[in-house]
This record gives sequence, structure tokens and C-alpha cells, in this order.
Amino acid sequence: MLPRCGSQLGLRFMLEANSTLSKPLVLVVEDEAALATMLRYNLEKQGFRVEEAADGQEALTRIAEVQPDLVLLDWMLPVMSGIEVCRQIRRRTNTRDLPVIMVTARSEDQDAVRGLNTGADDYITKPFSMDALLARMRALLRRSNTVPTKVRLQFHDITMDLASHRVSRNGRPIHLGPTEFRLLEFFMQHPRRVFSREELLDAVWGPDIHVEPRTVDVHIRRLRKSINGEGELDVVRTVRAAGYALDTEPV
Repeated sequence: MLPRCGSQLGLRFMLEANSTLSKPLVLVVEDEAALATMLRYNLEKQGFRVEEAADGQEALTRIAEVQPDLVLLDWMLPVMSGIEVCRQIRRRTNTRDLPVIMVTARSEDQDAVRGLNTGADDYITKPFSMDALLARMRALLRRSNTVPTKVRLQFHDITMDLASHRVSRNGRPIHLGPTEFRLLEFFMQHPRRVFSREELLDAVWGPDIHVEPRTVDVHIRRLRKSINGEGELDVVRTVRAAGYALDTEPV
């Protein structure tokens, strides 16, 4: 009976370990100890695993060590700013697609745009409600984890492989952040159709996420910069007073 009991305990331990590992891992990068503690408490209550870093340099080290599913990144950090951490995340091949939410006390539009231009997928300003933060986190994780298998999209000379998460143009590899990838995927699923900023926000960011419409413009610029090489046709068309479309002809 002892071997059986040991086997059952071992199986239970394995199941509990697997259950724990299946929970999304969030790296909270925050130098305010009280806020970091509050975030850990609330996130763990909601089923997340949480790791912490108190400055920018430690954040990059912890990202390499624990490989989080999402980073909550404070703007103002000692040693290295959140903006620079985000730049480093996007420059590194193994973290290029890591979802990042910038947490900031700055509410001015230009600061939000700067954070998005650096590579953040979303931002939230202090003080914020946990419900709002959780909605943004879940939307990002849902989009980053929901990838159909064996699906290829083709438009003009651009190929998108959703299974391998790769994009190429004329055989040239294109590196996109997670939001730009979803934006291009949506356009390639609906080519030559004009979408307003509000429609793109609902489709790409989600209807439950409050994001300023100008956020779309920031990501459109980043998408254009990534997919349009020298001498290549700009396939992302701006339609005055209407929105954007993926098209090879003026609309």
C-alpha cells in the first residue's frame, strides 16, 4: 500500500504543479513597494503568477530568467526608465512579441504616444482600478495566445503565417510587435475594406478596452515603417475622414 500512497501523492503533486504552471506569469516592474504588494495580492487572487522587479535593469534580468507572459512596466524607474526597458524588450529577438502594459502617472497625450511609439502594447494611468487593469491584461493575453494553426494569409507580396507567427514581404522577414501583428492580421483578413479608428479599436484591442482613437494612428505608423521597405508600395492606405485600408490602389 505504501507505494500506491506514494504514487498518489506524487500524481497529486504533479497535477498541482502543472496547474500552477498553466497560470499566466506576470512580471510587475514597480519601485513603489506598497503598489507592488497591492498588485501582487490582487493578481494572485485573480489566478496569475507574479514576479517582481524594482528597477529597469533588474526587470531585463528577470525577463530573461522567468520568461513572463506579460509585463506591467512602470514608466518612472530607478537605474533604467520604463521607456528604455520597453525599447530593450522590442530589440531582443526572444522578447520582441512580449506583451507590455506601461503603467504611468503621466496623463498627457504626448506621453502616452511616446510610450506606444517605444513599443508598449497598451498603457494605463495612475490611479487606476484593478478591474480596468485586469480587462486590459486579459485582452492582451487572449490575443497573444489565440493563434490558429496551419493558417497562411496572403495579400499582394506580403505573406503571414499565423502558426509560426512570421511575416515576410517578397521573401524578406518582417518583425512586428504583437499589436502590429494583430493589426496586419485583421487587415489581411479584410483586404481593401476601409475601417474607422473605432472599428479597428474594437477589432484589434477589444470592445471592453478603453484606448484613445489616436492610439490607432501610432500603431499604423509603426506598421507602415515595418512592412514598407525602400522602393516598396505602401499598402496601408489612409482614407481621409474615414480611416484605413489594406489596398494596393488609392481609395
